[in-house]
Amino acid sequence: MANVNSLTAYIFLLATFCNVIVSVHAILDPMDFLALQSIRKSLDDMPGSGFFSSWDFTSDPCNFAGVYCDGDKVIALNLGDPRAGSPGLTGRLDPAIGKLSALAELSIVPGRIIGALPQSLSQLKNLRFLAISRNFLSGEIPATLGQLRSLKTLDLSYNQLTGAIPHPIGTIPELSNVILCHNRLSGSVPPFLSQTLTRLDLKHNDLSGSLSPYSVPPSVQYLSLSWNRLSGPVDQLLNRLDKLNYLDLSMNQFSGGIPGRVFTYPLSNLQLQRNLFWGPVQPSDQVKIGSVDLSYNRLSGRISPMFSTVQNLYLNNNRFTGQVPGSFVDRLMAASIQILYLQHNYLTGIEINPTAELPLSSSLCLQYNCMVPPVQTPCPLKAGKQKTRPTTQCSEWKG
Repeated sequence: MANVNSLTAYIFLLATFCNVIVSVHAILDPMDFLALQSIRKSLDDMPGSGFFSSWDFTSDPCNFAGVYCDGDKVIALNLGDPRAGSPGLTGRLDPAIGKLSALAELSIVPGRIIGALPQSLSQLKNLRFLAISRNFLSGEIPATLGQLRSLKTLDLSYNQLTGAIPHPIGTIPELSNVILCHNRLSGSVPPFLSQTLTRLDLKHNDLSGSLSPYSVPPSVQYLSLSWNRLSGPVDQLLNRLDKLNYLDLSMNQFSGGIPGRVFTYPLSNLQLQRNLFWGPVQPSDQVKIGSVDLSYNRLSGRISPMFSTVQNLYLNNNRFTGQVPGSFVDRLMAASIQILYLQHNYLTGIEINPTAELPLSSSLCLQYNCMVPPVQTPCPLKAGKQKTRPTTQCSEWKG
C-alpha cells in the first residue's frame, strides 16, 4: 500500500513539475508583453466592437484575440474583428509595435485609425505581411519600410497618405502585392525590382511623370494605375508584361501608340480610356478579351475587324475613319456583341439594313460621325443630340 501511495505522490509531483515547465515556456517575452500593453493603450474599440474584451493582461496574452505566438514571441497581430460590417478600432498605432521583434504579420481591419505610420515598423525584420487598409492613416509612407527585406504584401489602401512612394520600397526583393490605391500619393512611380511581383495597384492617387520600360517586372498579372496624372508612352513597358490578366491605365495622360501585342494577353478586361493615345490600333489576331475600352483618346485609322469578337467594345470619342467592318454587323445581329460604341469619330459608313432590328441585348451607337446613322438606336446621354458631324470637319478627316 505504501508503494502505491509513493507512486501516486510521484506521479502528482511529476505532473506538477511538467505544468510548471509548460507555464514557464508559455510566459511571453517581457518586451513583447510591454509592447502589447502600449498598443492596447493607444487603440480602442469603436462603439459596437468588442475586440479588446479578451485583452486582460492578468492572463496569457497569447490567448488574446488577434494575437498569435510561437514560443514566447508574438509572430502575428491581427487587430480588429475581421467580420464584414464590424465597427473596427479607433486611435493611433503606437511606436512600441516595433519591439515585437519576431512579428511576421500585421493587419488592422477597416476602422478609424489615425495618424502616421510609426517609423519603428522598420525594426520588424521578419515582417512578411503588412495590411492596414480602409482607415485614416495620414502623413508619408516611411522610406525605412524599404528595410523590410522579407516583406511580400504591402497594403495601405484607402487611407489619406500623402507624399511620394519611397524609392526603397521598390527595391524589396520578394514583394508580391503592392496595394496603395485610394490615397493622396504624389510624385513618380518608382521602379519595382521584385521578380515575384504579381499585383500593383496604385489607382486613385495624384501620381505624375512617366514610366520607364522597366518600372514594372514581367511577373505582374494585375496592374491598375487609373485616376492619376501619369504621362508619356507605355508601349515598351506593355510589350514586356505578357502575363497580365487585368490592366487599367484609364484616366491618365499616357500617349503614344497602343501595341497590338497587348490584345493577345490573357485579359478579361482592358481599360485604356481617357488618355492621349494616338495612331492606328492593329491587333495581330482576333481579340478574345471580353471588354475593351479605348474611348476618349486620339486613335485614328480604320477600325480593325479583329475587334469584332469583343463582347463590349468602346471606341467612341476618337478619330477613326472609313467603313465599319461587316464582321461587326454580323456579330451584332447574332447578339454576340452586347455593346458597340462608335460615336464621335469620323466613320463614313456601316453596311446594315435600315429596317434591321437589333437584338434587345445589343447596344449600338453611331452618332456624330461622317454619315447619317442608318439605324436609330438609343445612345448614352453624353453622346449629345447631333446625329451627324459637320461636313467641314469630315472633309479634313477623309480616310
